[in-house]
Amino acid sequence: MIICERKYLKGGAYSGTPKFITETLGPSTAKKDRAEKKDIYENAGVEEYWIVSPQGAIEIYYLEDGKYVLDQSYMLQDDKEAQDYNAEQEICLRAFPHIKMTLGEIFEGVD
Repeated sequence: MIICERKYLKGGAYSGTPKFITETLGPSTAKKDRAEKKDIYENAGVEEYWIVSPQGAIEIYYLEDGKYVLDQSYMLQDDKEAQDYNAEQEICLRAFPHIKMTLGEIFEGVD
C-alpha cells in the first residue's frame, strides 16, 4: 500500500484510500484476493491493483469509470535463451511513474 496523504494516517491505521495496492497470491488466499478483496478495493476507489503470483505472473488492473479493467498481464520468462525472455521488462506504477522495477527484480529470490 502506498499512502499519499499523511493526514489519514493515525498511529498504525490508515483511513484514506490508497492509490496502489498489490496482493501476493497464496494457496489459501488466491480466491479471496481475486474476488472479495478486488471488489472491496474497486468500491473504495483504489486506482491501481496488482495481483502477483509467486509462480511468476502479474495482473495489473486500473480503475476506469468505477470498475477495474485488466490493463497489463505478465508471465515471467527468465531464461535468456527463450524467445519470450522478459526478465528485463520494466514496469512502473501509473500514479508514481518514477517507481520502476523489472519483472526479474519483482520475482528475485522466489522459487
